Amino acid sequence: MAHLIKLPSVAADTSGGTLHQWLKKEGDTVAVGDALAEIETEKAIVEINAEQAGVLGRIVVQAGAASVPVNTVIGVLLAQGEDASAIDRALAESGAAAHAPAAPAEPAAASASTAPAPAAAGPGPQAPAAAPNAPIPGGRLFASPLARRLAAQWHVDLLGVTGTGPHGRIVRRDVEAARDRAPTAAAAPLAARPAARRVPHTGMRRAIARRLTESKQNVPHFYLTVDCRMDALLALRAQANQGGAVKLSVNDFIVRAAALALREVPEVNASWHDDAVEYHAGADISVAVATDGGLVTPIVRDADIKPLSAIAGEIVELAGRAKINRLKPEEFTGGSLTVSNLGMYGIGQFAAIINPPQAAILAVGAAERRPVVDADGALVAASVMTVTLSADHRVVDGAVGARWLAAFRQLIENPVRILL
Repeated sequence: MAHLIKLPSVAADTSGGTLHQWLKKEGDTVAVGDALAEIETEKAIVEINAEQAGVLGRIVVQAGAASVPVNTVIGVLLAQGEDASAIDRALAESGAAAHAPAAPAEPAAASASTAPAPAAAGPGPQAPAAAPNAPIPGGRLFASPLARRLAAQWHVDLLGVTGTGPHGRIVRRDVEAARDRAPTAAAAPLAARPAARRVPHTGMRRAIARRLTESKQNVPHFYLTVDCRMDALLALRAQANQGGAVKLSVNDFIVRAAALALREVPEVNASWHDDAVEYHAGADISVAVATDGGLVTPIVRDADIKPLSAIAGEIVELAGRAKINRLKPEEFTGGSLTVSNLGMYGIGQFAAIINPPQAAILAVGAAERRPVVDADGALVAASVMTVTLSADHRVVDGAVGARWLAAFRQLIENPVRILL
């Protein structure tokens, strides 16, 4: 019998999506596992795969339809030997035909036959009425010498000034009145500037706005900041990158150090739930990636047991797919802690918003040359990076957050431990 293709739930917090495109056409043969269509959720574009074999008999929801709820019938798959009547029966039984979302309407093009006919040509243009003080051909403009001098000084065009002196003569008060009206005339060109531009919210932007608003409203944030000496790490990175096939970034070291610090202070590797605190088994680090549509946080799973080269390659691969909306839901759902690094933009220090259900996020600033006092009391120049931990006070106490941050700093300032 005919099989109804429904919009699946691709993530725990997804209630619907936009039908991005169909990958099969009506009449195409479909095998089990074939990609039928792509749906755009709040964070990624996900393929819908066929659960049964057959022929795509009808596309019920056209590509481009937005806000399609989960479990909406979007198409019908016919079994071998079935005809179009099976489609109508299946849709009628499910009641789907009357509730299928429509694709966005295209703006109707104005037809030439319905366009209003041009107005009939009227009489020729009338000669403009002469201005009160327009110069008479072969004559002169009547204005006092003082009025002429003031008009030149204030850049007032006397042709547009009506004289109130004897016999319509332009006098000082007329030029002053024209000058006082000048700001209104000068402001007129501002009306020609383009109007403000309104861009409709995307699903991703709505999700970011909703989740971050909920986080700031419902999660009691507190913040801890430390400075980390970076000279040893930068030297080790330079040495590791000499002739290496994989180039390591500072962020790769930071991600692994964050995971190792979670192993040392597992109380931070937790999530708040209404009935319990959940402590995670693995150290899964989310990495904030800026895309054209907004912030995405793909996850490096088990970052505490992966070598730096593997972490580096994984971050590059995940970030590349994040920027084209090709992450799978399981690649950005969950996680233990997020690393948000704005150091490459020259930001010295900032505080980030926690990404629930995680209990903490680490904001990383730039490594800068600063004056510091060394162990011998001498003032020296050193590379220093400021990091700020935002923590959920329902899960993480101040002392626990401080211990985690101390463990992180020890790893950064003794980077050989990050390699072990």
